[in-house]
Amino acid sequence: MRVISICPSNTEIIAYLGKTDLLVGVDNFSDWPEEVNKLPKLGPDLSIDMDKVAALKPDIVLASLSVPGMERNIAALEERELPYIILNPNSLEEIAKDIQTVADALDCPELGREQAVVFRRGLEYFKSKSLTKLHQPLLYWEWWPKPVFTPGKVNWLTEISRLAGARNVFDTEDAASVQTNWEDVKKRNPDHICMVWVGVKEEKMRPELVLKRPGWDEMKAVQNGNIHVLEESLYCRPSPRLLEGLRKLESIIAYTKS
Repeated sequence: MRVISICPSNTEIIAYLGKTDLLVGVDNFSDWPEEVNKLPKLGPDLSIDMDKVAALKPDIVLASLSVPGMERNIAALEERELPYIILNPNSLEEIAKDIQTVADALDCPELGREQAVVFRRGLEYFKSKSLTKLHQPLLYWEWWPKPVFTPGKVNWLTEISRLAGARNVFDTEDAASVQTNWEDVKKRNPDHICMVWVGVKEEKMRPELVLKRPGWDEMKAVQNGNIHVLEESLYCRPSPRLLEGLRKLESIIAYTKS
């Protein structure tokens, strides 16, 4: 079978199933696991070169709608009559179901069931631990600094926050993504600032700029030095690697002042 993934989270689900040997091409942002970096790169996930995709003669293309603008990839696949499936999860349970969906598409349904169970067990482990924690520090997740975008209630990072024994300070907003402003963040006064700028590597983020935002020196997160530059690949991609990010987040919260 010849498989193409045009979204990093899809590539990581294939890796979770141990099926990267089926991949013949990936989008430019797919960078995990290491072996996928040797595959033909087909363009950024919002600007996939569909001529290259067609030339690779895929049996299935794993598409996504996880980022606004990806709809045109679907239209281009249909135009060329290329076989595809679409993943678009917002919750951790939907990610578990996507593991099964991908496995079905790769003709290994039993493996999908097994790996989905493993993923759910990992979540249950953290859920049981979180129930023993009395204090829930408030987390502000910064997806983008200007304009400010942050996950709302209907997003896996709200669940990840809860499983780590904390709470997303924007879980009051009934949306997957919320556009807000610095003053609103300041009023919510989070205990931790988690910087996960989408598509930006950690070394290119500037946490010192947070200190210059008007009034932010009054926030608990800033006063306690709880400004965390985190790997966007462990928090912004709806894949099983979120468990790795969850482990890291739980450790950060446990060993910092709030």
